[in-house]
Amino acid sequence: MDHNNYMQRALELAKQGWPAVAPNPMVGCVIVKEGKIISEGYHQKFGGSHAEVNAIENLPAYISPGDCTMYVTLEPCNHHGKTPPCSDLIIKKGFKHVVIGSKDPNPLVSGKGIKKLQESGIKVLQGVLEMEEKKLNKHFVTFHEKKRPYYLLKWAMTADGFISKCPLPAKREDNLISGKNSQLFVHKLRSENRAIFVGKNTVLADDPSLTTRLVKGKNPIRILIDRKLGVPLNFKIYNKEASTIVFNDLKDEEKDHVKYIKLNFDENILKQISDVLYKLGIQSVLVEGGALLINDFLKNNFWDEIVVFQNPKLYFKEGVKAPDFPLKNSFELVGEDKLFHCFNE
Repeated sequence: MDHNNYMQRALELAKQGWPAVAPNPMVGCVIVKEGKIISEGYHQKFGGSHAEVNAIENLPAYISPGDCTMYVTLEPCNHHGKTPPCSDLIIKKGFKHVVIGSKDPNPLVSGKGIKKLQESGIKVLQGVLEMEEKKLNKHFVTFHEKKRPYYLLKWAMTADGFISKCPLPAKREDNLISGKNSQLFVHKLRSENRAIFVGKNTVLADDPSLTTRLVKGKNPIRILIDRKLGVPLNFKIYNKEASTIVFNDLKDEEKDHVKYIKLNFDENILKQISDVLYKLGIQSVLVEGGALLINDFLKNNFWDEIVVFQNPKLYFKEGVKAPDFPLKNSFELVGEDKLFHCFNE
């Protein structure tokens, strides 16, 4: 049997669940008999039926599961969460063959679902298109394997390597670097990440909303480092359009949609923040700046992905230098801007 083709179809189905399934992983499932796909399913929304359940429910009643092979992108669960264990259902229905893309990194599942299937006499093949599955669920995988959020660093810079004029111009428009297409791209990134992270200087300089107002999507949680709480409460980062987490060294407090979390600024700040965000269940963070914050992530190797927009026609000649990171020669165009995309291997 062509395992890769069937698993590829399952991966395509899995993608249809995004972003409604978050913070759960995207999962797809196909059921095959005599070389033909006869049923499909995917995890459609958080709290809803899992991919295996939907595929089994779509299976024609006259077909015996024992004559079929199930392909599922992620190891079937074996614990009671918002839904019953999928491994129990697969066993109950009488499947004899199950092909799995990747083992589930969640310690509640990891390997236990596979073991239960095997102990029931089901033949299990795992690791089919495993890297493709891990790439698809990069937030989920990084969160469970590294015990921290997936960090995506983003900045925009001029052709001569500046991210801002200094001093700031009176008109904010005079400091804009990327075009409208790039701005839409960034707002889509915001909608795909659980939180967005900025430093105090960026907030004081730009008073950003940090929302997804240019696209359809949920606003991310806003994260701010403000050691002495110097950002005024009337700034947009404190409005009620989204929740806000403020890391500081003065107080632990929660007021309405704002959570203040006290850190020890004599220790590694990013490690402390990562530990807190992990405990809060925040799987992915878009880091939008400024340069000091991004350079700190780079220096500590606390990053997974980098997206850089460069306006090839704009020169500031002086100002705030872009983060210190060597860009590759390959890029794609977003409008008239160059988009550089890097992953931390």
